[in-house]
Amino acid sequence: MAGKQAQRISKATARYAEDLPRVQAATDAYVALVTQLLDDAGINYLTVTGRAKSVESYAAKAARRVAGRLVHRQPETEITDQVGVRVVTYVLADVEAVAQLLGAQLVLLDDRDMGRETAAEGRFGYSSRHLLVQLDPAREGAGGPMAGRKASVQVRTVLQHAWAEFEHDIRYKGSVPEEHAPDLDRRFTLAAGLLELADQQFSTIRERLREASGPSTEQDEDDPRIGGSDLAAFLAGQFADAGWSRTDHYSWVSGLLLELGITSLAELRDVLRGVDHAAIESRMGYHYPPGAVRRLDDALLWAFGERYVGLHGNAHRRPLLETRLARLRGDA
Repeated sequence: MAGKQAQRISKATARYAEDLPRVQAATDAYVALVTQLLDDAGINYLTVTGRAKSVESYAAKAARRVAGRLVHRQPETEITDQVGVRVVTYVLADVEAVAQLLGAQLVLLDDRDMGRETAAEGRFGYSSRHLLVQLDPAREGAGGPMAGRKASVQVRTVLQHAWAEFEHDIRYKGSVPEEHAPDLDRRFTLAAGLLELADQQFSTIRERLREASGPSTEQDEDDPRIGGSDLAAFLAGQFADAGWSRTDHYSWVSGLLLELGITSLAELRDVLRGVDHAAIESRMGYHYPPGAVRRLDDALLWAFGERYVGLHGNAHRRPLLETRLARLRGDA
């Protein structure tokens, strides 16, 4: 029996090695898709990265046993992290926003909050949101490298990421003498507790800044655009329930405002007064908390319609905007 199992693992690993270029292509495509979804939703994040599971890691997982029995008897289908994507955010609220977004846009097969599971055991330690997703029917039908493949998506804050990476690096190298292991475990636990507290403080800091944001005095007088920091402060007041967006997205949408001839917050405020925000929320049916830039994006789409779609700065996403405009008008 053991010989047959070893042969099965060997064959599965060989097939995976042959399939690895396609797994890599699917990984790259999933990273691009997740990035596009986050950007379109205006959700703040630090990085989106991916990795195709190595042949060595696949073989080790395929051979893993618990109580003498193989954990993955059908590794081709049971090893679901062949395509791996990682999203690193700044604060915990954005981890939840990313999870809600991916659950709304893709087919969510599994959702595990490892930090919550750790806390339920009465301890501090590894914290990360683990999602297993696959394409929704429309994207699946379009084919491409992601079709028929699942992706394991880890979503964590930058502090959770730092702890997990350092802990993995230390334990993987196995350089700590056995007699020091208890002290090492205690120190990792202490660090995890401190970082959890720091994550909570970062969230509080962000909320306080959103409430107290005021105009900046650092705008370049030669730049006719609304300053990114001024726009961020304005949108925090305009859309109080929206999360922050990426810093570069405020500058980008400020360029779109300039194309529309809007160069002051007073002009922007006048435009937004004529927008039915309740109707936008109803017709868009957000299943995730959209970021401030996404809220402004939809408001400008409502106010300017095809003119907004045709802006030079929107050339890379016109089909997407046309679809959203149809929804806003009740045509889709």
